[in-house]
Amino acid sequence: MPDVIELAEVARQYDSTGTTALGPVSLTVPAGEALAVTGPSGSGKSTLLNLIAGLDKPSSGSVTVAGERIDRLSERGLARFRRDRIGMVFQFFNLLDDLTVLDNVLMPAQLTGRAGRAATARGGELLEALGVARHAKAYPGRLSGGERQRVAVARALVNRPDLLLADEPTGALDTASGAEVRELLVELNRSGQTVVLVTHDLALAEACASRRLLLVDGRIAQDRRTATANSAAAVAR
Repeated sequence: MPDVIELAEVARQYDSTGTTALGPVSLTVPAGEALAVTGPSGSGKSTLLNLIAGLDKPSSGSVTVAGERIDRLSERGLARFRRDRIGMVFQFFNLLDDLTVLDNVLMPAQLTGRAGRAATARGGELLEALGVARHAKAYPGRLSGGERQRVAVARALVNRPDLLLADEPTGALDTASGAEVRELLVELNRSGQTVVLVTHDLALAEACASRRLLLVDGRIAQDRRTATANSAAAVAR
């Protein structure tokens, strides 16, 4: 399968002293893979995710996502690329409280000029598939944390992105809601969605991802297949 992500000798420095927040790191993620990025605070997890999302640019090296050298794009080009090719899910949902659930989901489609019957149908299908269709006309503040995260996932998927990025997606949830979101991420990946997950929760990483990357002091300390991947391979055999 083609690689959705390719990082070649990527490094990021943030201050004039030359302190390196990440790298150099080389990494490839093939289509359909679920990668969990773990590590202690300050290890470079968020920096890595921001580079893949085009929210930050490397100090050196190249970042290719879905066949595009995004480190060469202008700010306008990066914004367009994120809208069209990447879906993002955040720890605190980032839903707009003054918009209905369906309108929140449709916002990325509106930003790309795709709003219309097809987008509305797509949004409705996603809400149905994620078990929150009954809340389509409600406002996010009336939903539980787990339901709001499901809405956030629907919003991230509405433009059919090549890549879904999830930044601590269960960090603000109780145990039951976190388990629901974990199962959702597993199902999305089984359907073929490429996922990169940043988490402190090792149980989440083992349950959701076929591969786990451990960052320590901005470097890859470990890159291994998870028990989830091994179990899937055993079933396939």
